[in-house]
Amino acid sequence: MLAFIVQRLIQAALVMLVVAFIAFSLFQYVGDPVLSMLGQDATPEQRDSLRQDLGLDQPFYVQFAKFVGNAAQGEFGLSYRQGRKVSKLIAERFPATLELSFAAAVLAISVGIPMGVYTALRRKGFLSNVFMALSLVGVSLPTFLIGIFLILVFAVLLGWLPSYGRGETIMLGGWSTGYLTRDGLEHLILPAITLCLFQMTLIMRLVRSEMLEVLRTDYIKFARARGLTDRAVHFGHALKNTLVPVITITGLQLGAIIAFAIVTETVFQWPGMGLLFIQSVNAADIPVMAAYLCLIALVFVVINLVVDLLYFAVDPRLRVERVGGH
Repeated sequence: MLAFIVQRLIQAALVMLVVAFIAFSLFQYVGDPVLSMLGQDATPEQRDSLRQDLGLDQPFYVQFAKFVGNAAQGEFGLSYRQGRKVSKLIAERFPATLELSFAAAVLAISVGIPMGVYTALRRKGFLSNVFMALSLVGVSLPTFLIGIFLILVFAVLLGWLPSYGRGETIMLGGWSTGYLTRDGLEHLILPAITLCLFQMTLIMRLVRSEMLEVLRTDYIKFARARGLTDRAVHFGHALKNTLVPVITITGLQLGAIIAFAIVTETVFQWPGMGLLFIQSVNAADIPVMAAYLCLIALVFVVINLVVDLLYFAVDPRLRVERVGGH
């Protein structure tokens, strides 16, 4: 197990290096940050001076080497747009994105898996058909359209929930949270539903498909022949084996929730990293954009490592194969 973890960590480091190189390379052509910072009226001398202060006059490989060296220490340089450390900007925005993503992930898993199991066990039921029809809507509609529709209904027409912002937050040490205030929770509801809807329907359809496949296998028929109850067969045997492939997709979707929070944060003006990224794109703020993509890549790498480790806890066949291989 230790050798497996070390191997994956080495692979993760290589992946992060490649992502950093691609991100830093692409963003060189986004725009001129000096022009965005000084405007059209700046003199050539002012532009050259600022370019030198920012280190943009140095060769690409020197800039990239400095970026990687600083990133390894948790620093990503200064924001061209705000003139502040990128690490501090991300630290200020990360709690908002993490709380929104966590709420959406919990909602997607806690609702998606039971709905998938129900629609698999009650394939011809009326409620199952309703769930399947709703899942088509959730998969088909774009996130921004869902968000606008929810704002129209629950914020504009009914006036039940706020339509933008994070609401009231409190500080717990260096962490800001809206979970402990009523206003913060009210502001969280619409963005969390918007962000989770696609993931929830995808998880539901995946669980249903895998559950139906498992229920057709021979060992399920053998379990029924032994006289086990439907509850024992469905939840003691079928569901556990259904979760093996589901874990992979669900893990990747949890990373996608954080990565794709950009659209939701923009629609609801949620002050998270996604909104910061959009603002940085408009200002050609290369350090912030590169840091954001590296952070998202790190999230996916960590989730993939956790998913691989969960395989050993869920599927005993993998433990047997690994022991037999050694």
